[in-house]
Amino acid sequence: MNAPAERNPGVAVTGAGLLCPVAGDVAEFATALYEGHSGVRVRSPEDDEISGGSVRRTPGLAAPLRDFSLADAVDRLGVSELLRTRARRLAARAPLPIRAAVVAALQAWQDAGLAEETGTGEDTALVVGGQNLASRYTEECRPRYLNDPAHLPARYALHMMDTDHVGVLSALLGITAEGYTLGGASASGNLALVHGARLVDSGTVRRCLVVGAMADLSEMELQGLFNLGAMAGTEGNDRPELRCRPFDRQREGFVPGQGVGCLVLERADRARTRAPAVYGLLAGHAVGLDGNQLSDPDENGETRVMIRAIRQAGVEPSAVDCVNTHGTASRLGDETEARAIENVLGSDVTRPWINATKGWTGHCLGASGVIEAIAVLLQMRGGFVHPNANLTDPLHEKLRFVGGTAEPARLDYVLSNSFGFGGMNSSLLLAGPEHALRSG
Repeated sequence: MNAPAERNPGVAVTGAGLLCPVAGDVAEFATALYEGHSGVRVRSPEDDEISGGSVRRTPGLAAPLRDFSLADAVDRLGVSELLRTRARRLAARAPLPIRAAVVAALQAWQDAGLAEETGTGEDTALVVGGQNLASRYTEECRPRYLNDPAHLPARYALHMMDTDHVGVLSALLGITAEGYTLGGASASGNLALVHGARLVDSGTVRRCLVVGAMADLSEMELQGLFNLGAMAGTEGNDRPELRCRPFDRQREGFVPGQGVGCLVLERADRARTRAPAVYGLLAGHAVGLDGNQLSDPDENGETRVMIRAIRQAGVEPSAVDCVNTHGTASRLGDETEARAIENVLGSDVTRPWINATKGWTGHCLGASGVIEAIAVLLQMRGGFVHPNANLTDPLHEKLRFVGGTAEPARLDYVLSNSFGFGGMNSSLLLAGPEHALRSG
């Protein structure tokens, strides 16, 4: 059968790095996914300390980053003294999202076999997915400003900008080609991967470091999401790990999570000869809008991007072995996505596995697309599908949801969805490493 004219040969994933509520690196993440580790807990006073002032605490649950030390994390990596020195100099006093991004980027850079290479900067682009990344830092600085404006840190003018990620990471790794931040609400991570893939596939650069940046939400942002009805409530917090329930009829909203994910994308032909290993192929992707400024999802918009991602890869919906859903546990969002998946899969709807990573990690917002792409690649490599958290009464009887334990599975093609407020839809089709090794 001839491939559709829009077929994209895809780009290879050659390195990955991650920090999230259930893991401090990619290897730990694979284990946490397989075993079903939850990072959800009741928010503690330590989660809400604001230097120099008193801020009302938003009720509810959280999936915070685990104990994290920049110095310890960098030392464990075993990178060169040059990179360790740069990391400490650039990020030791930076806000948490920058410190976490430095560690995850170094993990991905080292994993891709680039830590000892020189002269790669002009061939490498940097795309950071996320927006409003310094809101908690701004909130923490405000009491000092109110007390005495002269006490506002001089570097506040740099740290308050999302582009601080670009500046720090480009200085850390010597990246001198294109670089920018890209915001698309909760779809930001997927959008960053799509843009990075386009840069590589077009030949603009030989590789791209894509970062799904941590959203460290301010108290006002948390309260706004809570008031909107998007977040899980506060009842029954004696068992917080049971509260995040994507696709369950008793779901009540998302749990905010903290995480950062990084992937290195390269031309598939170069990856075969240069990279230590290849995780898989970004075989197809699609982005589309609903023409809607609100938070409500649209079944038709979600259906369109999944179909386009599959077509771009030159395969049929019947080739999809699993859907890693957006799956936030919101009342309307999960129901809408379930219907869209049925639209896409048609008569094959009962065959592919369906799971939701956010049940374990919480919703890492702009970073979630990259973190969940890593989850897909690890499942492909490990030959399993991770369990669904707390799914006891599925809302859709036709979909093949993974149960409470991991299942062995051969995964050749997996869809990974990310949808955002404002009608932002995105879907990736990831293919296993054997496809990357024979593509191009």
